[in-house]
Amino acid sequence: MDRLAPVFSRARDLGVRLRLNEAGPLISLATLSLFAWIFVEIAGEVIEGDVTRFDRTLLMALRSAGDPSDPIGPRWFEEAARDVTGLGGTTVLTFVTLAATAYLVMTGKTHAALLVLVAVGGGMLLSTALKLGFARPRPDLVPHGVRVYTASFPSGHAMLSAVTYLTLGALLARVQPQRRVKAFLLGLAIALTVLIGMSRVYLGVHWPSDVLAGWCGGAAWASLCWFVALQLQRRGEVERG
Repeated sequence: MDRLAPVFSRARDLGVRLRLNEAGPLISLATLSLFAWIFVEIAGEVIEGDVTRFDRTLLMALRSAGDPSDPIGPRWFEEAARDVTGLGGTTVLTFVTLAATAYLVMTGKTHAALLVLVAVGGGMLLSTALKLGFARPRPDLVPHGVRVYTASFPSGHAMLSAVTYLTLGALLARVQPQRRVKAFLLGLAIALTVLIGMSRVYLGVHWPSDVLAGWCGGAAWASLCWFVALQLQRRGEVERG
């Protein structure tokens, strides 16, 4: 035990420097670890083909019996799903990110603006790299409800909406003193992320496991960015709210 004492002491000092004795950094690091682990587990199952039955069953459950080209529900619901899925598209997410960045710059929070750009831009690069690495084909059981151009795993819409909306939601929540406002902002960010991912499966352009992995990958990346943001804020390198 005496030999391990210096190790424990260094670990304790590192924890103090990283503020792991405080709720914010500890929660963000724990969330990062949890979602990264789930992503790795899903990726492993996808590579081994162990989720094929689950994917096919859930995808077909969302189509009309006897007509795979027709999603369940009325026509207006299908059109609404296309509208929702558009909120997770690259164009919309880029616009939202640039608008948030411009607002932060105009209010004198230039370092926070740079952090948002790095978080979202890094998430986009990570999503692209993962898609190229796994190169999973898109679902071929049903006609696609919208056009697609990239590989299937992980879902870029699910991952990037998690990165963008969760990062911005956490940033906005941090500047709000009222807990119910914080809860509303974070709840809205989570709801948008969930609905966008679900719309991808409903429209037949992603396997369910693609979306689950996208959510986990995006949440893990957003947690990492938030952990870094908290460290930089405490060092005075990123503006607080």
